[in-house]
Amino acid sequence: MSIVIDIVFETPPTLPAAASIIIGVAFPQRVKMSDVARTAGVSVATVSKVVNGRYGVAAATVERVQQVISQLGYEASLGAQSLRSHRTNVLGILVAEFEPFSTELLKGASKEVAGTGYQLLAYSSGDGGGTSIGWERRSLARLSGTLIDGAVIVTPTVVETKQDFHVVAVDPHTGPSGLPTIDSDNFAGAVLATNYLLSLGHRRIGHLSGRPDLESARLREAGFRKAMADAGVAVDERLVRVGGFRVESAEAPAFELLSLPDRPTAVFAGNDLSAISTMDVARGMGLSVPDDLSVIGFDNVPESALVNPPLTTITQPLQRMGAEALRLLVDLIAGVERSTHIRLPTELVVRSSCRPFPPPPRASLPLTVRPT
Repeated sequence: MSIVIDIVFETPPTLPAAASIIIGVAFPQRVKMSDVARTAGVSVATVSKVVNGRYGVAAATVERVQQVISQLGYEASLGAQSLRSHRTNVLGILVAEFEPFSTELLKGASKEVAGTGYQLLAYSSGDGGGTSIGWERRSLARLSGTLIDGAVIVTPTVVETKQDFHVVAVDPHTGPSGLPTIDSDNFAGAVLATNYLLSLGHRRIGHLSGRPDLESARLREAGFRKAMADAGVAVDERLVRVGGFRVESAEAPAFELLSLPDRPTAVFAGNDLSAISTMDVARGMGLSVPDDLSVIGFDNVPESALVNPPLTTITQPLQRMGAEALRLLVDLIAGVERSTHIRLPTELVVRSSCRPFPPPPRASLPLTVRPT
């Protein structure tokens, strides 16, 4: 079957006039059942029987109606389908906003949905950053019952749900609880990142953490502190700042870190976006990455490989997380018994944003004396 991914915004984005014209061209007027009936030369009731798989229609007529449905691109209304069967065969992916993390998860889910008999509805609450507590409850209330049969919620602020259908949470703010969850080993990944910097000789290592209300941020900071303690290196608390997991929120704390008289020689940023922000701030201050400052991130979003220099990071298997969440949701709806908490491993991806400290002496260039 074909895969349909609808992107729904709770608050429609502002578009220029030209964009609205393009969208109008891309999405023509919806084909109605009456259009199918008129083209096929049958009654609307006959088309309804064919669409819903009911008896009483000749095989030749069924074939003709199905051909017209295919030609016209007719799709039954999700609301009407739900009223008839109490099922829509649509699964929701609910996010606070579409950004690199959630987009990678969506890619994985969209691949996994093939062959399941379901279609995918991606829905943004319009809450930038997911800071509004309970955004997922409001989104579920709007979609459940008539539009979706179950939902994958990305980084929900509240994991309890009173909905009468299945929900899977990806990287919930509060960590695993009563809901089926998918996450990665944030603690082990942070230990890996910090140990890598320590292995390069760094001791003044700064940490730009995520939001303190996020379990993933707390685990990454805990992993950083554990690795430092195991190495016998005291954490200078002046080098630990809240970066917030966003480019704009990381700028000020990154500047504060790099403005210290005894600034860090390396920074472990809580995610790739704050790492990229740190690199931008360093560049604006006349510092070179990695010559003057080593930077390591977390997530391995596509942007991490595109910056200059390419960012060394900890990879979360984001697309696999999205695929696992979708598969778990499908299995739960089907009544398949399986583990409802899946934790995936993290790995180090070495690129070009880190170097040993102190840096090796630059080789002197031999002098060439031209004969006079």
